[in-house]
Amino acid sequence: MTYPPPSGTDPWSQPSTPPVDPTLPVSGQPVPGQPTGADPYAPDPYAPVDPYAGMKSGQPAPAADPYAVPGYAPAGYPPAGYPGYGYPQPPRTNGLAIAALVLALVGFASCITAPVGAIMGHVAQKQIRQTGEGGEGMAKAAIIVGWILTGLIVLGIIFYIVMIGIAIYAGSTSSGSY
Repeated sequence: MTYPPPSGTDPWSQPSTPPVDPTLPVSGQPVPGQPTGADPYAPDPYAPVDPYAGMKSGQPAPAADPYAVPGYAPAGYPPAGYPGYGYPQPPRTNGLAIAALVLALVGFASCITAPVGAIMGHVAQKQIRQTGEGGEGMAKAAIIVGWILTGLIVLGIIFYIVMIGIAIYAGSTSSGSY
């Protein structure tokens, strides 16, 4: 089309013939279907499967698949013990580990609970190893904090006793020198 259009023709008029369909072959024959490597009569692998079909009909369970991936349930059976959708639930925290950490931290204010918290932390660690519960970090923190505070308390008591002994000795020697 040239610009400006030749006089006597309407530039906005529709063409007299419809456009050619680009999907049709040039020869006018229909386009053959896209070839697939799958058997058209094979069962649909995405069709829903009744996992209890073999149990309802009294037929034996299907034989194990030699090509199955280990760790996955065989096709047609619901996975046993599947936790559901979303993230897996974390293990339950050991209550003794929580109590041990609380008692060890309370040992900052009251001196007697620090060694109790440390001992409970050792017991909690043993329980966690046996049961597989969570809270291993809390038990370890209770042991560390509890024994450090217990050591500081023992050092403080020893320091206090030594100071009392020094004061008594200094008092007895200075009063007898008059």
